[in-house]
Amino acid sequence: MKGVIKMTAYKDEVRGTWYVSFHYYDWTGKNKRKMKRGFKTRKEALEWEHNFKVKEADGIDMTFGEFFELYTLDMKPKLKLNAWKTKEAIVNGKILPYFKDKKIQEIRAADIIKWQNKISAMKTPSGKPLKPTYLKTIQAELSAIFNHAVRFYSLKENPVLRAGAFGKGKADEMLFWTQEEYLKFIKQVRDKPISYYGFQILYWCGLRVGELLALTAKDIDVGNKVIHVTKSFQRIDGKDVITEPKTQKGIRDVVIPDFLVDELKTYLSRLYGFYETDRIFPVVRSYYNKEIERGAKKAGVKKIRVHDLRHSHVYRSKGHFEGSVLFFFILSL
Repeated sequence: MKGVIKMTAYKDEVRGTWYVSFHYYDWTGKNKRKMKRGFKTRKEALEWEHNFKVKEADGIDMTFGEFFELYTLDMKPKLKLNAWKTKEAIVNGKILPYFKDKKIQEIRAADIIKWQNKISAMKTPSGKPLKPTYLKTIQAELSAIFNHAVRFYSLKENPVLRAGAFGKGKADEMLFWTQEEYLKFIKQVRDKPISYYGFQILYWCGLRVGELLALTAKDIDVGNKVIHVTKSFQRIDGKDVITEPKTQKGIRDVVIPDFLVDELKTYLSRLYGFYETDRIFPVVRSYYNKEIERGAKKAGVKKIRVHDLRHSHVYRSKGHFEGSVLFFFILSL
């Protein structure tokens, strides 16, 4: 049977280039060794090896771990960095430990069901079971890899589909604060300007936290009473990364309430040593996670996530969620 045993690339320390050296089965079933030198980068070397194997192999005789390397080469360039990092973390933590050394074409629905049972038994660091929505996300990542193998690498079927659904797509409860709850909360974080003005924008304007963290003074148009939302901020691998918003519709102008215009004028006037293009909330997402927990506890209101302030914003604007087409439209932006 033709196929692939291992995918590897090596650095030629003398020449300063990369080369690949691997074994494969030819059409007669004979085990052969292949070497190719002179690549400028490891990525180029692996891409060449990938293309050679696709051309030589009939079917997909490799382990799941080896195929994920091919999947990475195919998909990573097409995704935003933060999206790929999320996918990679799920695969490395919840999928590869179970399937890495199994031949991908030998993985059956029964294996998927056993994996589902193991994942279901996992706990968060605080000892709580994984949320059903997260379980569904994990299985979706596994299914995406098998779908890629079916579509482009001649795998006969996706065993995840045969194994059946896992988890569920919607959360049981959509949390939000009423305006009364929010006003109790915001009083408790007035001691920190970054917290107070950041939460004011999140609640009254409905921005995502990544969009808030990317704001510069140039984005706050107090004259026209709008915020120009054009980008999003993430901390990835210890580095600050600015990307486009989640969707194309996320690029938008958001109206600022009159009272908040005055507050933001005050906040901006107190920022010393800032350039117009510097972030005006120079913290990361975890800062607001801790602050919302601190403020909620002091205010005596239920704890919600920072993202739930978007739900609270729409609740305040519309007065209810049920049957509101506009609510779902806004949250999709």
